Amino acid sequence: MLEFLLDPNTIIAFLTLAALEIVLGIDNIIFISVIANRLPAEMRDQVRRFGLMFALITRVLLLLSLSWVMGLTEALFTAFNQEISGRDLILFFGGLFLLWKASKEIYLEVEAEEEHVESYDDSKPVISAAAATAAKAKVFWGAVIQIGILDIVFSLDSVITAVGLVDEISIMIAAVLASIAVMLYAAKPIGEFVHRHPSIKVLALSFLTIVGLVLIAESLDVHIPKGYVYFAMAFSLLVEFLNIRARTKKNNLNA
Repeated sequence: MLEFLLDPNTIIAFLTLAALEIVLGIDNIIFISVIANRLPAEMRDQVRRFGLMFALITRVLLLLSLSWVMGLTEALFTAFNQEISGRDLILFFGGLFLLWKASKEIYLEVEAEEEHVESYDDSKPVISAAAATAAKAKVFWGAVIQIGILDIVFSLDSVITAVGLVDEISIMIAAVLASIAVMLYAAKPIGEFVHRHPSIKVLALSFLTIVGLVLIAESLDVHIPKGYVYFAMAFSLLVEFLNIRARTKKNNLNA
């Protein structure tokens, strides 16, 4: 056992897979941050933790059922000379859901800010304590369910990547645990940064629409290297960081 843990091949495989899982989890963190920022402040940390723990459970369960996951790649039927598998259906409808959600959030952010998701208001005297609690639960679980739906899609992509890189399931699970731990640590500061800067939020939502399109393309066997998508997003973020820096400097000079 100790020899296996200290084997350089094991260490390299673990570090490589953990790094890839973290990169593949970026879109997951952005989606969770967008959903959490629509909630009352006291709920956000709990929803982030629930979302990432759901992602962890989903990934581990999929890894423990590898034969079923790999069976998803087998064709179920043919449409327009295109073989459609279970994986294709999951990616297609997951991509559609992500497109719908990101587009709706962009609309709320840009065109209809006053229509933000309605929250509960404990100060209203006409609302009983039971009704307020029910409203809190509805808002909370509504967010968790949305996160859970996308976690399944993102987890499927993550697990298929893991299977293609590593043979040992113990290494896969260890890498997933490490990546979720990093995401748990990073989710809150990323979410708060996105919340403070509306332009970053719109950029992140635009990124999610691209991810949705990539998922739909993948379901139709049109492979778009994610490296191109991540590079474009990183470049856009760099430009926006420079804009934020320039605005901050200008405001300090005018103060």
